[in-house]
Amino acid sequence: MPFLTSPVLPAGALARAPQPAIAVDGLVLRPWRAEDAPAVYAAFQDPLMHRFHGKSCESEAEAAGWITEWQQLWEGEDQAQWAVAEADGDALLGRVALRQIELGDGTAEIAYWTVARARGRGVAARAATALTHWAFEEIGFHRLELMHSTANEASCRVARKAGYAPEGTRRSAFLHPDGWHDMHLHARVRGD
Repeated sequence: MPFLTSPVLPAGALARAPQPAIAVDGLVLRPWRAEDAPAVYAAFQDPLMHRFHGKSCESEAEAAGWITEWQQLWEGEDQAQWAVAEADGDALLGRVALRQIELGDGTAEIAYWTVARARGRGVAARAATALTHWAFEEIGFHRLELMHSTANEASCRVARKAGYAPEGTRRSAFLHPDGWHDMHLHARVRGD
């Protein structure tokens, strides 16, 4: 059945070129590398990651497998994952991603995490802002959504700093290790 509207973004809007590095204010969002595996494994040993993230990482080998998967996702255009690193020294500070990409609708969900030593330094907000700008201005996405547990006040601050307006609460929407969490929904639309 044909659609009455044209796709917002055509197939290939991402994969037609290599995944870019995005520089912003002392940070670089760059494609993942195999040598990031020890830092990813270490990040997932933090108890806060276990509280608000749906996965655990049991070994550096498992982290290496994730990185291989993250590298391949760019070609499939379903997700795009970046390492967030210091511009000087390249130390891993976190991750920022576009998930649930729907090119035809011009939509995606932005997600992020930071390593413990990067928290409270504006890393997640700067990374989310930079990725948002790139997604809207360089690629042409129409709407980006961001969700976090209502118990994760720090993530709510990141969303607001990155310009994501609150739109409501999705009740009992994500299963965390301690049970079902309500999730705040924030969004930005191109031109906000």
